[in-house]
Amino acid sequence: MALIQFDLPYAEGMHWLKQVRHLPWPMLLESGRVEVRQSQAQTTVDEEVSLGARFDIVVAAPVAKIIHRQPETEVHANQAITKSQQDPFQIIQQWLAPHAVERVADIPFAGGALGYFAYDLGRSIETMPTLAAEDMPLPELLVGIYDWAIIVDHHLGRSHLVSHARFTEQQALQVLHQQLLQPRTEPQAAFEVTGEMQPNMDQAAYASAFQKVKDYIGAGDCYQINLAQRFAIDIAGDACTAYDHFRQLSRAPFMAYLQAEDSAGNPLAVLSMSPERFLQVIDRKVETRPIKGTRPRHQDAVADAQAAEELAHSMKDRAENLMIVDLLRNDIGKVCEVGSVKVDALFKLQRFTNVHHLVSIVRGALAPGLHALDLLRGCFPGGSITGAPKLRAMEIIEELEPHRRGIYCGSIGYIGFDGSMDTNIAIRTAVICNGRMTFFAGGGVVADSDCAKEYQETFDKASQFFKLVAHFKTKN
Repeated sequence: MALIQFDLPYAEGMHWLKQVRHLPWPMLLESGRVEVRQSQAQTTVDEEVSLGARFDIVVAAPVAKIIHRQPETEVHANQAITKSQQDPFQIIQQWLAPHAVERVADIPFAGGALGYFAYDLGRSIETMPTLAAEDMPLPELLVGIYDWAIIVDHHLGRSHLVSHARFTEQQALQVLHQQLLQPRTEPQAAFEVTGEMQPNMDQAAYASAFQKVKDYIGAGDCYQINLAQRFAIDIAGDACTAYDHFRQLSRAPFMAYLQAEDSAGNPLAVLSMSPERFLQVIDRKVETRPIKGTRPRHQDAVADAQAAEELAHSMKDRAENLMIVDLLRNDIGKVCEVGSVKVDALFKLQRFTNVHHLVSIVRGALAPGLHALDLLRGCFPGGSITGAPKLRAMEIIEELEPHRRGIYCGSIGYIGFDGSMDTNIAIRTAVICNGRMTFFAGGGVVADSDCAKEYQETFDKASQFFKLVAHFKTKN
């Protein structure tokens, strides 16, 4: 069926999320403009748009809910629950393939799979040790199959309700359209921080783990390890209220708010302000944008510019970035046409609210007969947040980090009925579940890394979460 479109007033995705929050599993993928500079040339508007600053996507009421926790996947659909030990990526593909459609220009997503793929989903792909504590047993994959979406195009200044009506009658879409035009007037629910921040590593514990990473590097086990610490705090109230404030504190190209329940019916929410694209597929063209290299922002303009220039010319950070570029070239090369994988940009300086980053761009062409889900599975989890070589890095992370990562360093995004895909790396990401909010922050450790600087970098990266916590702790 041809794409069905209903015009809506132009408004941010957050407005439309609030219009559908009464429906099951409401989710928002939101874009935010960031400052980008490349010393060799001016960044074009098209380049800025491709960073993720063009579209917001809002969905709700999935026709199927796919929840995986090793070794079992549950599919909630048609008022029934089916359980399977089949590969969860194949289960998603079985929902998408019979409903394949042609891509429509300027519509990033008009139905398909949308949700999260946790870092620990890697256990369903690779054989991993089980060492880290698991005190928040979240699903390793949580994806809805959505038949309609609200698309906000910030470039063209318009909003639409779109669907290929694979599962939904056109009349039902018309009713939904009319409902969206009626503003919901529910007051914003409260959110409260009720406890104290609890890091899972103090400075001494971090230093011990750091030294073990150095020992592994010296022994030739690895070249780089992404070492992270976790913060946890007790909370109460509406997670969407927290996200609404969070998005005003900090903007990033690949933001997300997901609201769902696990297979036991426990509510959970995911708040993501990710700056990093993991994998994108459009018309079988593949792109990944790994980030490696960080400096904190400064209020003083001169100090801020000096920090940016120091990062831009840091040989250590460039070498670290290049290691991950090579890893990703290898990963996407497994599922791309031979000779198609190219590095289109290295070490682009990108500014965010609280940090500067170095970003590179790797592109390729998906090989015939393969799907975006083959690419996602083949590259998962992203090498920029494990280390190199990837499998050994993941084993070392499991040994040295006290808790399982859960969603952190996994991925959030969509795979459409049209074969398009866009996913982030789930960094700068918090999970709210069972009265607690948890978030991680980490950085790449290499042979010449300095322990004190790397430890401080985790706090620099988590600074917006600390501001979020302070706002609701002071306010309440």
